[in-house]
Amino acid sequence: MYTSNLNNLILNSDSYKTSHWVQYPSGSEYLSSYIEARKGDYDVVFFGLQAFIKEYLSTPITHQDIDEAEKVVKAHGLTFNRAGWEHLIEKHNGYLPLRIQAVPEGSIAPASNVVCQVINTDPEFYWLPSYIETALLRAIWYPSTVASVSRYCKEIIRQALEKSADNTESLPFRLHDFGARCVESGRRLPLAAWRIWSTLLVPIQ
Repeated sequence: MYTSNLNNLILNSDSYKTSHWVQYPSGSEYLSSYIEARKGDYDVVFFGLQAFIKEYLSTPITHQDIDEAEKVVKAHGLTFNRAGWEHLIEKHNGYLPLRIQAVPEGSIAPASNVVCQVINTDPEFYWLPSYIETALLRAIWYPSTVASVSRYCKEIIRQALEKSADNTESLPFRLHDFGARCVESGRRLPLAAWRIWSTLLVPIQ
């Protein structure tokens, strides 16, 4: 969905998801959306969830957000759940009634395993988990991918040091971060840099 304001969480989603709220079966109460690395030959370092929660979920939805989102959504020719978002402000002061469950940040998980799921805690807002899943996935896949690749790079370097050096004490300085010149935006840079200290040097089996 095009918008210049991704800080508006209502607009920080796929465009088509704005119409899902009218498509759920009557009587729906709770919904779970989950995230996993579906395929891959290597384990995954889970990273990025806390940064997303602090940046996006610690700030409430406002009436200004609703007004802005309604204009964009209707310009797409889609239906907009204005009553639902206004009810969110009335009942929960604009905060999303969601429970996010995840493996600990920095954990190593095999591919094809769920690393995070989001569930609504208020049955009136069953339409929220899938709606927020887009932004949640975007926040997790990138830093998790960079952290996972960094872990394997460091493991290769460690194995080389064991064969060619007296010790591996220099390992922390052997993998350098050039993310500032290749990351797609300035907002991505901190996440790319944080992954250096998040990598775990567990031997690859």
